[in-house]
Order: sequence, then structure tokens, then C-alpha cells
Amino acid sequence: MEENDEGKAEKFFKEFGKKLDSFMHEAKDAGTRVEADMRARYDELKVAAEKFKEEAKNKDRWKEVEDSLKKAGEELNNAVKAAFKKPQ
Repeated sequence: MEENDEGKAEKFFKEFGKKLDSFMHEAKDAGTRVEADMRARYDELKVAAEKFKEEAKNKDRWKEVEDSLKKAGEELNNAVKAAFKKPQ
């Protein structure tokens, strides 16, 4: 009877070892895929940052944006004043 129990334990540990090896292999593959995805995303962000940096150097464009925002702010201010103006 003891021999039979020993055989069951050996079989259990053999199967457990195979499953553990399989899990480790899958985890390694997943890590490799995640690393590749993260590297690709990092490269995309780096390109976007360079593009933004170049656009930020264009002073004329930012002057136009600033002027448009000031104009929009003034129009919003006028609209708020008109909306809350006391009737005469």
C-alpha cells in the first residue's frame, strides 16, 4: 500500500513540474510580448514629443493661438455680462 502511495506522489509531482514548466514558458512569452508592446508605445511617444517640440518652435502659430484665445475670452466675458446684466 505504501508503494502505491509513493507512486501517486511521484506522478503528482511529475505532472505538477510539467505544469509549472508550461506556466513559466507562457509567462516568459507574455513578458516578451509586453516588452515589445511597451517599446513600440515608447517609440510612438518619442516621435510625438519631437513633433510637438518642433511645433512649439513655430512662434507665429502660437501667436495666432494666443490671439484667438484672447478673442474667445473677450467674447465669453461679453456673453456672461449680457446674460447677467440687470434689466434697466
